[in-house]
Amino acid sequence: MSTYFISDIHGCYEEFRILLEKSSFNDKKDYLWIAGDLVSRGPDSLKVVKYLYSLKDRVQIVLGNHDINLIAVHAGIKDNKKENYFDEFLSSPDSVELINWLRCQSFLKVDEKRKIIMSHAGISPQWDINIAKVCALEIEDRLSHKNYALFLKEIYHNNIDFWRLDLNQLDRLRYSMNSFTRMRYCYPDGRLNMFCKKSPDFVKYPLRPWFLMPSSISKVYSIFFGHWSSLKGTHVPKPFFPLDAGCCWGEELVMLRWEDGKWFSQAYLSKKCI
Repeated sequence: MSTYFISDIHGCYEEFRILLEKSSFNDKKDYLWIAGDLVSRGPDSLKVVKYLYSLKDRVQIVLGNHDINLIAVHAGIKDNKKENYFDEFLSSPDSVELINWLRCQSFLKVDEKRKIIMSHAGISPQWDINIAKVCALEIEDRLSHKNYALFLKEIYHNNIDFWRLDLNQLDRLRYSMNSFTRMRYCYPDGRLNMFCKKSPDFVKYPLRPWFLMPSSISKVYSIFFGHWSSLKGTHVPKPFFPLDAGCCWGEELVMLRWEDGKWFSQAYLSKKCI
């Protein structure tokens, strides 16, 4: 039994299946952990989600910002933009079943035995592990609820970028969503920046990558995340494991096998991605 970590498939189904074959992934005995952004930008979001759905308990997923966007588009909360490549998914007879399955996925996965954490964008340096778990459960509960569309209407808010225990309930949910699915950089006081996407090699003070901020969590756990393709080629210290190598931008899809630390990669193929 092996555990594989991957992120930001972005509808690149062909590359994904080749990568699984290269790594000898066995869907009867191995486990696949995916750090979000299953869909969008690549051409085959429907195929990716249907395959993962078929794996049942062999797959562990945390949602990314593009997955949330798909759910919001399906609910009529956001517009379906051309670059999403969502038309096939939205017109599928399976779309409602698959969306309801996605809505019930996590924002944080924690393996206490192996001291592993996975989220899409990362973990707020203002949180300890207990706060992170509670905040994840709060937004998971709202997204899986039958009134999830109302939640999505209210959740997008760029100005909720600083954690305080006295945040009202809605702003607490907004901060959690921003932290788990959108952040890359922080300011020295811990405030999030959700706008800068550049490599740290080209960004100066006061912005710092979230994973270089002081944190009690990184002293204990290995942290897997995606979301940040421009980190490719940048030194990221352990215990952090960035998984987004920019396949949908013409780069690679990468995957790590936990047990022996071996990395696998598959180059972007000829299908057009945006």
